[in-house]
Amino acid sequence: MILIADSGSTKTLWCLLDHQGKEHRFETIGFNPYFSDQDQIVHALQSAMLPDVNPAEVQQIYFYGAGCFPDKIQIIEQAMHAFFVHARVQVELDLLGAARSALGNSDGFIAILGTGANSGLFRHGQIVQNIDSLGYILGDEGSGCYLGKKLLTSYLRGFLPLELSTLFVETYRLSVPDIMDALYAKPNANRFCASFSVFLHAHVEHPYVRNLVEESFDDFFTNLVSQYPDYQQMSFNCVGSVGHHFKQILELTCKKFNMQFGSVNKSPMEGLAAYHAKPSKN
Repeated sequence: MILIADSGSTKTLWCLLDHQGKEHRFETIGFNPYFSDQDQIVHALQSAMLPDVNPAEVQQIYFYGAGCFPDKIQIIEQAMHAFFVHARVQVELDLLGAARSALGNSDGFIAILGTGANSGLFRHGQIVQNIDSLGYILGDEGSGCYLGKKLLTSYLRGFLPLELSTLFVETYRLSVPDIMDALYAKPNANRFCASFSVFLHAHVEHPYVRNLVEESFDDFFTNLVSQYPDYQQMSFNCVGSVGHHFKQILELTCKKFNMQFGSVNKSPMEGLAAYHAKPSKN
């Protein structure tokens, strides 16, 4: 059996391909090796694993995750080996998974717009250039976290129009100390910020919200996408919930930067399952 994982900072989508080629899917929290340790990962797998699946029968694991850089992948590998005792484990960046999902074996530009953001050039089956998004503190322009930070800043500084501020209070019932505690005292501040992208999506027709989203995507293209050589000669392909939910605004931003608009998918799992189901990939 083959197990495929697409792990962001918020959640991990899993797809198990059995010997008959059938897919079995489940979900856990996100595992970023910068924030998660081996025990957390194993515990989450024990809680979420399908009851009729024997971990010892998994032969190959393809794990694509945020933060899975060479100096961090050992955390993921050790957790996988601890739970799936007979499996060969391949850990790669989520960006490679996104590229394989959206582009297959074709060359092109790929981006991730979810809780965080990333981008890169995909050629000959590998990511050949990646401009570091710098994470949620310094960068991640266009991501759910970036959108949420802009919304929180506007709310806390009194910039939100009254009707939006009232809706925000009614929706979340958060005091200023509650927000500050979540940002600076509790773990996973990036997930906390990204959670407010749901509010923005619900009120995207409001001019203030639409402008906030447009500015965020402008920042993404200005600081990241447009820094790739000949980016206007490629189509823009993207995976992630933010790209999916704000697709219309994202497409207009592409046109503004004279870049052809390609595919946008909420999750890369459909493409990854098809990619690894091919015998040549197993």
